Amino acid sequence: MPEVLTAPLVVEFPFTRSLGPVQSAFLTGLRERTVLGVTASDGRVVVPPTEYDPVTAEEIRELVEVGTSGTVTTWAWNPEPRRGQPLTTPFAWVLVRLDGADTALLHALDAPGPDAVHTGMRVRVRWAPERTGAITDIACFEPDDSAADDGRPALDDSAAGAGRPAPHSGEFADPVTGITTPARLDYTYAPGRAQSRYLRALVDHRIVGERCPSCRKVYVPPRGACPTCGVATDTQVEVGPRGTVTTFCIVNIKARNLDIEVPYVYAHIALDGADLALHARIGGIPYDRVRMGLRVEPVWAEDSRFPDHYRPTGEPDADYDRYKELI
Repeated sequence: MPEVLTAPLVVEFPFTRSLGPVQSAFLTGLRERTVLGVTASDGRVVVPPTEYDPVTAEEIRELVEVGTSGTVTTWAWNPEPRRGQPLTTPFAWVLVRLDGADTALLHALDAPGPDAVHTGMRVRVRWAPERTGAITDIACFEPDDSAADDGRPALDDSAAGAGRPAPHSGEFADPVTGITTPARLDYTYAPGRAQSRYLRALVDHRIVGERCPSCRKVYVPPRGACPTCGVATDTQVEVGPRGTVTTFCIVNIKARNLDIEVPYVYAHIALDGADLALHARIGGIPYDRVRMGLRVEPVWAEDSRFPDHYRPTGEPDADYDRYKELI
């Protein structure tokens, strides 16, 4: 039996979001080595601050300054840090309740080993040398063995607020109003036996689907089982290579690292002999002339196992009744 294929894949994109007044104050405060929380309706101090009360869902804006030292409430050891994590050497993931806060903050603790970490230990913030207004301005936490200076802020000594963190206006010069965070997922993809057969056929510029022995439908790309009947599909059927555009969309936003000029068209294509439409880019025709029923054929890029795009064949458009069940 041929070996099942595997391939390393990466999904990566920048996630950009704007910040409301509470999150803006929190991240700008980190840039200035200040940690802010927000007071909820029940009097609890929430860190990191939320814009809405976790109990009543009402908007909350009363900011307070909490300490830069705190107590580990729970932890887990990370023996093999991954790309993009806070530290490159083994560390502990910890929940830290900062002094003056009633909730815990998740971050990394730099410790020599798991034996050096325990619930209830005192830790303090290690600030990043260069801060921009992001959660990474806290480089990590580190053990706090100092008895003289535990990093606690000045507390409100008034009768009404004795023992509580002091209020903070949340105002800073040049506040952070938006952030862009990279999102990345590294994984190894194993397509399974059915799709491995499909991929191997593409090397020879052949498109192979599989037929359900019950309903007789041919699926491309094959999944190894019929999604309708739930039975294995083990009979290979060569389909196409020509097909019919069943539906499509016009793409007007240029994708990062994709050398295709916008606008362009991405379509569902029902290959001749197949009972499931696959999706691919349409080329060789102006985007505003692509239409349902357009007959197309694959264009294979040099040294590529996949069609680069599909182009019109010049045949008359397919009748709607021939593909209406595949839209």
